[in-house]
Amino acid sequence: MTHNLLKDKRGIIFGALDEYSIAWKVAQKANEEGAQFVLSNSPIALRKKDIYELAKQSNSQVIAADITEVSDLEDLFEESMQILGGKLDFVLHSVGMSPNVRKNIPYTELDYNYFFKTLDVSAISLHKVLSVAKRLDAIKEWGSVVTLSYIASQRVFSSYSDMAQAKAMLESIVRQFGYHYGVAKNVRINSVSQSPTRTTAGVGVSGFNAFLNYADAMSPLGNADSESCANICMFLFSDLSKMLTMQNLFNDGGFSSMGISNKLINQYIDCGCAE
Repeated sequence: MTHNLLKDKRGIIFGALDEYSIAWKVAQKANEEGAQFVLSNSPIALRKKDIYELAKQSNSQVIAADITEVSDLEDLFEESMQILGGKLDFVLHSVGMSPNVRKNIPYTELDYNYFFKTLDVSAISLHKVLSVAKRLDAIKEWGSVVTLSYIASQRVFSSYSDMAQAKAMLESIVRQFGYHYGVAKNVRINSVSQSPTRTTAGVGVSGFNAFLNYADAMSPLGNADSESCANICMFLFSDLSKMLTMQNLFNDGGFSSMGISNKLINQYIDCGCAE
């Protein structure tokens, strides 16, 4: 069921790689809710070509941009405003990557060049997006920017490695830039801390299936899927969340408030581990 929450709204959606991407689901929902938008990803990611099918489905255009390059972002915002016919109402930042995780480098032995790359792509890129948008006055008053985070920003998840630092920095940027952009233009900035989700990037984390099952057993409502995350984004992009900013919203089925669940205790007993 659609509600035209985003009728006549314009935006940019970063990070739709394939049908398993959360950004892909967000784009589909935004299209259903009446939005017009530009899809953007890095030139390397666009080689996968799936995004062009999404663009066809949503009657949108694709613009290549390296989200870590300020000049690329400047061109992207300028071109997007021309294509869409005016300033933007929303931006989705759904970008994250760790070379250390991809290469299974132990956390205590991080490659620091890779670490800096992790931070640049996964967190500092949000600051660059916001800085360029503010300087170009590309987002309307009361516009909304949403980025995706994970609870490892606040707690230790052993296999999440340097992405934990990236998410902590990301959430800090949400708060700090949220203040400055809010005072200047009433632009809202929030993050959604999502359950572990079976995305192309997510399954690259060591032990992901066990991780997914653990979170599902711990959460009273089970894991939140990518569609539910997209629904939260629709709310945050819409006028219904007009006074919500600088927040980190947990879309995780209750996981973030849990210590232990009966389901996990029973699984522990059933496997003979309680002896």
